[in-house]
Amino acid sequence: MRGFDLDQLRALVAVADHGTLTAAAPRLHLSQSSVSEQLQKLEQRAGVPLLVRGRRGVVPTPAGERLLGFARRMLDLDAQAMQALQGHTLEGELRLAITDYYRTTEIAGMLRRLRERHPHLRLHVTVMKSAVIDANADTDAFDIGLTMRIVDNAAARSRPGWIPLRREALAWVAAREATAELQAPLPLVLLPDTCSLHQYVIRRIKRSRVPYRISHSASGVAGLQMALAAGLGLSCLNQSALVPGVAALDAATQARLGLPSLPAVEFGLLPARRGEAEFVAAARRVLVEQLS
Repeated sequence: MRGFDLDQLRALVAVADHGTLTAAAPRLHLSQSSVSEQLQKLEQRAGVPLLVRGRRGVVPTPAGERLLGFARRMLDLDAQAMQALQGHTLEGELRLAITDYYRTTEIAGMLRRLRERHPHLRLHVTVMKSAVIDANADTDAFDIGLTMRIVDNAAARSRPGWIPLRREALAWVAAREATAELQAPLPLVLLPDTCSLHQYVIRRIKRSRVPYRISHSASGVAGLQMALAAGLGLSCLNQSALVPGVAALDAATQARLGLPSLPAVEFGLLPARRGEAEFVAAARRVLVEQLS
């Protein structure tokens, strides 16, 4: 019996991870129509529907979820075999600093797959605020930093050596059942004022002259997500940091509250330091592939 085609499995994983064919196509270096064709062939091979397409994107069916688990392992084994034969496996200790806004529900699985692909890589991961990572960019606090910047920040855009991984929309968010109850002064749920996103949100709200109060200050994004789900107020989050029970405000609610529009954020790796070890440079190349 003929097995699955790895390129078709790769298309399935990319679409499941990125949510739409449009977003997955550049990652696969294919056109959107080619990605669609790969998925159609895969569904024909599997004999069952694997994806459901809707207005908000593409989500796996139960059969698709089952196949995704196998697909990830098969692709990881394929990569491990190629790396082993070509001598490209990573061996050594890597200190990685990651902003706590980055793909909060996915990052643990991504790092696990990185470890499986490179079993001799000893990862030491620290979750930090983006401002702390940026402030330590030229120190020995970590080897590689993954941070977040607001896209309308012209100074950040011009930073040489920045390696973009992912861009996401920012949105005003609250508990689904609490949206109708929001009124001025708006109860804000934020991280401490050392957080760059906290500072940005306050500046935008003040500029729009929207009355507000800080109703809850969370120490990290996980705490912020819990406070929002509990209905303690309103905040601003990137798309991949949304959790069940928390949703973006619709346009009508945003207009009623006088909230300003928000830009996108971009996640990326800090530039390489002068004199960086070849092991760290190789690890950075692997991270670009694994975490994009």
